[in-house]
Amino acid sequence: MSTQVATSVANDMGPARVALSPDLVRRRRIVGIALMCGAVAFFAGLDASAKTLSRAGVDPLVTTFMRYAASVAMISLFINPVRTPGVVKSRRLTLQIVRSLLLFASTALNFLALRYLQLAETISIQFAAPLTVALLAGPLLGEWSSRARMVAIGVGFLDVLVIVRPGLGGMHPAALLCVANVVVYAFYAIITRKLAAYDSTATTMFYTGLAGLALMAPLLPWIWTSPANLTHWALLIAVALFGTIGHWLLVLAHARAPANVLAPFIYTQLLWSVTLGFVLFGDVPSRWTVAGAMIVVGSGLYLLAQETIRRDRPAA
Repeated sequence: MSTQVATSVANDMGPARVALSPDLVRRRRIVGIALMCGAVAFFAGLDASAKTLSRAGVDPLVTTFMRYAASVAMISLFINPVRTPGVVKSRRLTLQIVRSLLLFASTALNFLALRYLQLAETISIQFAAPLTVALLAGPLLGEWSSRARMVAIGVGFLDVLVIVRPGLGGMHPAALLCVANVVVYAFYAIITRKLAAYDSTATTMFYTGLAGLALMAPLLPWIWTSPANLTHWALLIAVALFGTIGHWLLVLAHARAPANVLAPFIYTQLLWSVTLGFVLFGDVPSRWTVAGAMIVVGSGLYLLAQETIRRDRPAA
């Protein structure tokens, strides 16, 4: 995303809050919702492309490397020390490096899990990440949840147990990779929130893929497997484009509508994952996956409703 886009996003958010007519605000929210739905559709396409590559024999670590190599290259075109002086200076460089490595590890765990699991299974487990963030925000950020929210978080974690069914032999052991991904991503999200108090968004974006890329570059000769044909090359490029475009649409969506309006539509990714899984791989989610997905979506929506009430109460 260019600095010009980031500036226009910041400019758009101000008038929307203080000067726009209700009709215009409503239209902007509809556009924001459409952009959010488009973003998660691209994320589902990213997962489907990565799974296709994995089933074709391409190492998931190679796919992860290509995902961030292309992303870093595109971001660096617009956010770099020449165009954005001082962007390299971070007040919490260690945290920036840790955050970058956590995001890289999260993506690698997801791609590894996709080799063995259905798209719907992986995304259903990953929906527990916001619940994990809410649970860890207390001891790590001082943002303690109420008793009702803690109950909702506990119920949400039943999603993972329902889908994985530990000890019952119902799920491939690769589901543990998804569980690890949930924990890793939760720490990534918390560090991202913590960094907001120290570094600019441009600085954080600049460092997002660098540490993971630097870690993988020396290992690339040992894991590299040349794609067998042009289709595989096209899928590798698609992985990079889907991820980058998805995040760009996400930013544009949040510039036009509040987070509490957009959040429920994140769950439409499950519909895309089920559809792509069936069309591309013939996967039909089990009743346990469907039940687990319903639990975590319900818990997430309850937490969202509680957060909305909490924010609106002082204003009222």
